[in-house]
Amino acid sequence: MQGHLLIDIQLQLNGKQVMSLNNNPEQEVKNGIYHAPWEKSFEKIFTPFEEFIHRQTTSGLLLMGTAVLALILANGPLQLAYEHLIHTLVSLNIGSWKLQMTLHHWINDGLMALFFFVVGLELKREILVGELAKLRNAALPIGAAIGGMVVPALIYFAINPDGSAARGWGIPMATDIAFAIGALALLAGRVPKALITFLVALAIVDDLGAVMVIAVFYTETIALIPLLFSLGLFGVLMMLNMSGIRKTAPYFVIAVFLWYALMLSGVHATLAGILGALSVPAVAKYNPERFSDHVRELMQRFDNSHQPGKSIMTNDKLRAVVQTLENGVHSVEAPLQRLEHVWHMPVAYLVIPIFALANAGIPIDFSSLATSLSHPVLFGVMLGLVLGKFIGITGVSWLMLKLGLAELPKDTRFTQIAGVSLLAGIGFTMSIFVAQLGFEEDPQSLLMAKTGILLASLIAGIGGFIWLYLVSKPAPEKA
Repeated sequence: MQGHLLIDIQLQLNGKQVMSLNNNPEQEVKNGIYHAPWEKSFEKIFTPFEEFIHRQTTSGLLLMGTAVLALILANGPLQLAYEHLIHTLVSLNIGSWKLQMTLHHWINDGLMALFFFVVGLELKREILVGELAKLRNAALPIGAAIGGMVVPALIYFAINPDGSAARGWGIPMATDIAFAIGALALLAGRVPKALITFLVALAIVDDLGAVMVIAVFYTETIALIPLLFSLGLFGVLMMLNMSGIRKTAPYFVIAVFLWYALMLSGVHATLAGILGALSVPAVAKYNPERFSDHVRELMQRFDNSHQPGKSIMTNDKLRAVVQTLENGVHSVEAPLQRLEHVWHMPVAYLVIPIFALANAGIPIDFSSLATSLSHPVLFGVMLGLVLGKFIGITGVSWLMLKLGLAELPKDTRFTQIAGVSLLAGIGFTMSIFVAQLGFEEDPQSLLMAKTGILLASLIAGIGGFIWLYLVSKPAPEKA
């Protein structure tokens, strides 16, 4: 006996060992690394899946898949079950207080606040240290984005100048960053990286414009007291920022109350995501030099506290050093950077697909589709997204380059900018969101708007991909 009980259970099949459950972890340690009994086998399965998840194209493909699924559900035998599900009432009760909305509204007003939160984080980062930080680099995507918002809105308004249909002028202004980047990433071997960066910067400015349009033009009635309360909560968030509080929990709690106050005020509650993101600290506690010194000191303490053969679970000094090291890692990373990393994948792979599943389910009557194409709302949305984006982005870019107000991104050609302007006509997520706001009380116009968005996104995506494929050459292979 060696002072402990060794349990070794072996499962044999036809005389051959197929499994061993051993409670002695030392036998599973090799080169200082512990592997659970099944860990290596599962790594072979999960590693390719993780690589697929992290690819830029995956979010766009997933979004496309959920949109197609929503269309199938809305036009198949499960149509009634689909409509019943998204209109199911869901309530949150705490004592006598009650908040009740349909599942559809919870997704659009609640879950999408997380989408706007990530948009706000990306926007703040781009303005502080990204492509929008330097005026010379930012000039072209900013000007192109403005042109890509104004011209589509004017085209739509020219077709629908009055009546309830005029409320849809903001629909063709938006670009869906997930779809557009996904389509461009498929051409990553043929287009320069600077072109992808240009599209990202353009789409972020586009999102900012869409947020402003929602806040100013799609807010019908304002309740003053909840709005003042919302401003007070935003002030508290900024006070946390100025006080140097880098723990994310206080920001989250106050942002939830801000969301509820905005909903009561009449301003769309998802804007709480943007305001919350703007208040998140973007400066790290430690600079890299201070962190490097801190880590060296901790590693010296770690080595001094280490006892060979003794588990870290029974070594309090070692655990304290590891915990301090973890705190130091968080201190050298800005909270904005950490939150953007944490929330990017849940939003890209859960929030946006759920939104698509709840909003892209459009009942299509193929017998009257030809007649629907002449509907002014559908026609205005399609023309605004496809033609308006192309004219607005390409035209403003050409004008700014001619006047010397901007310069082309590195290694790009103007024909590639024109191809990107076609891809920008993919207006899926934000366009459907604006359509929901504009035509909430007009189901027929909402149906026409959604149909126009889907058709325009399809045309813009295929057209932009073919254009860029033809005008771009494969990158030369490196030796």
